[in-house]
Amino acid sequence: MKIEEELKVKKFTNDWQRATVNILFTASWLGLILEKRASKRQITLQQFNALRILRGQLPEPTTNNLLRTRMISNTPDISRLVDRIVAKGLASREKNKVDKRSVDLFITQKGLDLLDEIEEDMMLIDMLPGNLSEKDAAKLSDLLDKLRGEDTEAL
Repeated sequence: MKIEEELKVKKFTNDWQRATVNILFTASWLGLILEKRASKRQITLQQFNALRILRGQLPEPTTNNLLRTRMISNTPDISRLVDRIVAKGLASREKNKVDKRSVDLFITQKGLDLLDEIEEDMMLIDMLPGNLSEKDAAKLSDLLDKLRGEDTEAL
């Protein structure tokens, strides 16, 4: 459905305004879908993202700071997020052997199993191929990369 129909807008001022609204609307729409899917497994979308980062670091440990820098969305209280995935048994903490003030984070087998179970669902494998060809998906990714440009300091 076109963004104009979705939001009941007759006309946008220009195509840049339309693109901006469309990106924001679509990001919110996808976020809601993914949050619902994650909540079926008693986790949040941010917890899912953190688990993927922890898995990607294996066998190396991860720190809270590394996790914070790699999260897709800004997560101000990374410590609380880590507390929650540790409490669920999806990750573990170990004291760093070199720096006793530092804590190393690892994904647990339970966390790995959960990712195996929900990854396809969370990557929208059931939805994207029905709406976009692989070529369209690649073009969309390229356009989004181009939109962000070289300088992401606009934040």
